[in-house]
Amino acid sequence: MKIQWKIEKKRGNYRPVLSYVITLEEHEKDLAMNALTIESSIPHIPDAGMPWCMPGCNERAPGWEPIDFHSLSVPYFKIGTTSERIRLPFRESASYPEVEQSFAMLRDAYEKAVNEVYQWQPFYTTGEMDITPAAKEQRAATLTARKMLGFTR
Repeated sequence: MKIQWKIEKKRGNYRPVLSYVITLEEHEKDLAMNALTIESSIPHIPDAGMPWCMPGCNERAPGWEPIDFHSLSVPYFKIGTTSERIRLPFRESASYPEVEQSFAMLRDAYEKAVNEVYQWQPFYTTGEMDITPAAKEQRAATLTARKMLGFTR
């Protein structure tokens, strides 16, 4: 699995935007695993549809604490890739350590799930069966008697 992300912010009161792409490798898609989802530590922000946040409002208000957090998902194996954009809270520090931490949590959970699935080894089985020796013996006696008596069928 490859995770690529970037955070971009315009000058001024604009909120930064996290863009990311998660891509499964072919051998991972071959495992037929369900999509895996975790709750990240990336906060949902109030009025997330607004690309800006004025001083003193929403996440820039004194004492603001996030209550909800974004979910991050590994893509479904048949699709193999997912991408998303998330508006992040405005921070004067321009520091978002929770982004890398959240992707690391997703990676660790996914690696654990993949390790479990790898334990289920592939196999190939064939079989063959013939009639039992007792049935062969019974048929042989009947066929021999018919041939000796000249019956045909």
